[in-house]
Amino acid sequence: MDLQKKFSNRELEKIVEEAGIYMCACPGQVASEIRGLRSLIRYQRDCIQNGKTQEIVHRTIEASAKEAHTVMESCLEQVLALEGWDRETLKMPAGLRKLRDDLINEAE
Repeated sequence: MDLQKKFSNRELEKIVEEAGIYMCACPGQVASEIRGLRSLIRYQRDCIQNGKTQEIVHRTIEASAKEAHTVMESCLEQVLALEGWDRETLKMPAGLRKLRDDLINEAE
C-alpha cells in the first residue's frame, strides 16, 4: 500500500492503549479511525488487484480514504501536540493523568 504514514500501526496501537488507560478517549478514537482507514484502503487495493468489477468504484473509495487518512494523521499530530503528549514514547502528559485521578477521587 503506497500510503504516507506519520504514525506506524504500533504507534497508533500505543495511543489507543494509553488513551484507554487514562480515560482520555479522543486521541484514541482518532488513532482507531486512522487504523480503520488503513484497513479500508487495503480492502480497496485488494479489490482492484483481484480484478473485481467496477474498478473505478474501488479507486474512488481508495483515493477518498487516502485523503481522509492524511487529514486524520495531521489531526492526531496536532491533538498530541496540543495535549502535550511525548511524541517519542507516546505517553500522555502527567497533567492529563492527574485530571483523570482527580475525577476518579471525586467520584468515590
